[in-house]
Amino acid sequence: MDAEPQRRRRILVVGGYGLIGAYVLARLQARNLDIVGFGREIEVAARRFPYAKWIAGDMATMTTPDAWQEALSGVDAVVNCAGALQNGPRDHLAVAHVEGTLALYRACVTAGVRRVVHVSAAGVVPGRPTAFNRTKQEAEDGLKALDLDWLILRPGFVIAPSAYGGSALLRGLAAFPLVIPVVHSRSIVQPVSVEDVAEAVIRATEPWRHARLSIDIVSTDTPTFADILTRMRGWLGLAPAPVLRIPAFLAWPFVLIADLVGGLGWRSPMRSTAMRQLKAGITGDGEAAQRVLGIKPRDFTSMLAAWPSGVQERWFARLYFLKPLAILTLALFWLASGAIGLARLDLATSTLDVIGWPPLVATGAIAVGSLAAIALGLAACVRSQSRRALKLMAVLPVLFGAAATAMQPGLWLNPLGPLVKLVPAVVLALVASALMDER
Repeated sequence: MDAEPQRRRRILVVGGYGLIGAYVLARLQARNLDIVGFGREIEVAARRFPYAKWIAGDMATMTTPDAWQEALSGVDAVVNCAGALQNGPRDHLAVAHVEGTLALYRACVTAGVRRVVHVSAAGVVPGRPTAFNRTKQEAEDGLKALDLDWLILRPGFVIAPSAYGGSALLRGLAAFPLVIPVVHSRSIVQPVSVEDVAEAVIRATEPWRHARLSIDIVSTDTPTFADILTRMRGWLGLAPAPVLRIPAFLAWPFVLIADLVGGLGWRSPMRSTAMRQLKAGITGDGEAAQRVLGIKPRDFTSMLAAWPSGVQERWFARLYFLKPLAILTLALFWLASGAIGLARLDLATSTLDVIGWPPLVATGAIAVGSLAAIALGLAACVRSQSRRALKLMAVLPVLFGAAATAMQPGLWLNPLGPLVKLVPAVVLALVASALMDER
């Protein structure tokens, strides 16, 4: 009789469409393993990674072991790449990093899933003041107390061919006009390639590997933050620029603004947690990965050499700080338009009187339009509503222009250009809308 085909090992990857998770999925697929991806928003992920089975769920609400039973069905190993930097409307560190994570691991004990790979972060040690560090430490300690074959991986500053989070900020700073602005320029930042991290994760899932170990995944390279930005500017192909070392106290107003807009859903890598982590440095044992997993992470120069930059990298880097500026400009433009319309309701009404609108109808139309403009300006400031608001900012001026043209075509020749000025506003809204994707 023919032997029964051997069942492929099934790996559950939590946070499977994030920066590290995406590369882990690709490595698992290359090894012909059965993959289950887990995340909050899986519609796009299912199109990007059609070879994985996707399960939608939110770790913030899955805080009991029973909630994880479906996701663990038939699973041989679990990889947890999920995490967040700082508390915000969609991220609660204590719940996601600790309660949801430990519920998953306790469910692994019940389901008999022995192998767990927990992706933490280099530099997670007791005593650091951030909620990020504290909750990461609690998750590690909780996992260590369970009867599982766990491996904790602690990557350094993860660099990838694609831009994401902190690595996206690096590109924006490296491409800054005329100078390279740097805070904590002398902090040591040990980088690691996302490909090396993914390979470490894959090896850690292998059931014969040693277990119950914490492993730093960093290169032996120890550049300063300023060194990394200078080399990245050269990688982008941009002309050399001097490093502008910014004292931390001068940067904190911008950090506080980043924290404030974080409350609106914008997960900026310039928030206070990132600055505190950077100040402390991002370091680890550069030999650990080779000793335990047989991987020697590449140094930063080798990483950049393996990923030749192209025009898309320069576009992204140059647009990095222009994107929030474009959104802020549009928000203020619509807020100001609405406020001025309400403040000068009589003058705006007289403009419509000229073309024959009844005064009451004209006043009502101006008031409604002004309130709508204010609502759009406010909506553009909220991350969850911003894309929809930007699209409306592109559509409504076109409708207004068409109506105005039908009623008074001569407005196109008005010396103040009330209709002509709609064109750049529409184009800017379209461009900002196209830049909204973050991953």
